[in-house]
Formats: sequence, structure tokens, C-alpha cells
Amino acid sequence: MTTTQLTPAQHAILAKAINTSGGKIDWFPDNIKGGARKKVLDGLFNRALITPDGEGWCIAAEGYDALGMKRPHIDVKHTSKFEAKLDAIIANAEAAQDDTADADAELEAAVAQAEASFKTPVKAPRTRDNSKQADVIRMLQRPEGATIGQICTATGWQAHTVRGTFAGAFKKKLGLTIVSDKPQGGERVYRIA
Repeated sequence: MTTTQLTPAQHAILAKAINTSGGKIDWFPDNIKGGARKKVLDGLFNRALITPDGEGWCIAAEGYDALGMKRPHIDVKHTSKFEAKLDAIIANAEAAQDDTADADAELEAAVAQAEASFKTPVKAPRTRDNSKQADVIRMLQRPEGATIGQICTATGWQAHTVRGTFAGAFKKKLGLTIVSDKPQGGERVYRIA
């Protein structure tokens, strides 16, 4: 049996989850934030040591094995509805059929039907009308125009990106004429002429 090599952070996260929250990952070391936290979780998930449980992550059976701890019994609370449904279908199919060929075909059909019923939420595709570029054009078409700061706030872009969009996409590609004026003591305001 091969042992799984864990980083100190991975080991600490798994051990804390097992010992304090019944396998639910809800604690990270203070030095693991943002992108580092995502990397640690991705590493654990890619090695099948953790599994998503709807709201977050919980330790998979292999995670217990990696720490050399006894696997817990299956708790329905930690499995998704989809997994619970699949488990029930598999159990019913195995109990109902003694003939392995018929059981395999029925099991495959039941699993395929369950997978077909599982739908991931589909995000509405981005169109030209609901893009950030369209939002900026609408802001520039207002009578009062827009400042670089307002556009940055609305789009999440940095100021140099906004200026580059004015010069590239708007002036060169779309042929829009952008004018600006700076009121006394105020910020420069941009408009589409």
C-alpha cells in the first residue's frame, strides 16, 4: 500500500477537519489565503482526498487513509442529493438482480438516467448588450458623461485599461468619437460626441 505524501498545510487542514468538524473543511492556517487556499484545495481534490458537499468541502475516504485514520461510516448529510440517489439506485439494482449481465445493464441504465436528471445550472451567455464594453458605452452616452473613476468602479477595470479601451476599441475599431472636458477643480469627464 502506498502512502500519500501531504504538505504540512494539507496535513494540518485534513487533521483539523477530522478532529473538530466531522470531516467538513472549515479551517485553514493563517498563512493560507486567497490563491494559496485555492491551490491547496485543488491539490487535495485532484488527488481525491476531499470532495464537494454542496456548501464547501469534506474529507473523502481516501483523505482518512492518507492520514492513517479509520474511515467513518457513510453519513447521508455529507453526500449530495445526486450521490445519495445514485447510491440508492445502485443498491436497489444490485439487490433486485442475481444475474450479473442483467444487473450490469440495469445498473448502467439507472446510472445513465440519474446522470441525465442531474443538471448543472447554466449561466446566461454574455452578449454584446450585457458586456462591460456596452456598459461603458451607455455611461459615455449619458448627458453628464462619465469619469475614469466611475467607469473603473462600474467595470472593475483599472484606469489604464479604460484609457486603452477608449483609444483601441472605441476610437479605432468602433469609430466612436470620444470628447472630454475638465471642469475647474473637477475630474475629467468623457462623453461620446
